[in-house]
Amino acid sequence: MSMKRYALGLTVAAGALAAGAWTAATPAQAAEPFTITSSTFKDGTMLQKKNAGTRPGNANCVGEDVSPELSWSNPPAGTKSFALTMVDAEGRGGLGVDHWIAYGIPASVTSFAEGEGSKPSDKFVGGTGTNKNTVYGGPCTPPGAAHHYNITLIATDLDPKALKPGLTKEELFKALAGHAKGATGIVGLFKHP
Repeated sequence: MSMKRYALGLTVAAGALAAGAWTAATPAQAAEPFTITSSTFKDGTMLQKKNAGTRPGNANCVGEDVSPELSWSNPPAGTKSFALTMVDAEGRGGLGVDHWIAYGIPASVTSFAEGEGSKPSDKFVGGTGTNKNTVYGGPCTPPGAAHHYNITLIATDLDPKALKPGLTKEELFKALAGHAKGATGIVGLFKHP
């Protein structure tokens, strides 16, 4: 390349920079994070009494089994469905209690209204919780310290109809291996009144 052509190239590049037409590489703007929120409770605060369980014969079940409102946004690219779990890791003396297992939630669904998870719905496939519940089963926290109810929403690349109804959490997680694209969570607390 001749010095004349090289100098011309530098001049064109300098002019482009001065005009703002060419800039150095800048970091890509971070996409909004995948998040879940609730209008029923704030992350890390107490669930309401109506969200607690109601099972005859269990004095620790003091509520109405009303599932909390949940809304989510910004799922990872390629999400086809969601799976949701609500787990009390402190329940049963530390062995844990699975209060809600739901999956096959279409990617077009971005929320559950309050109470919507408490009954069968075409928005989700019901899994099987610890107490054999196939819909939301609220906390039945024994007297003492508050328990932490971890709600986790998992984005998957599975078709909403890919999994059969009634899976336990362990069966669901096995089926999601290699298909989970990301997750978000929120924690509600509950203490026996």
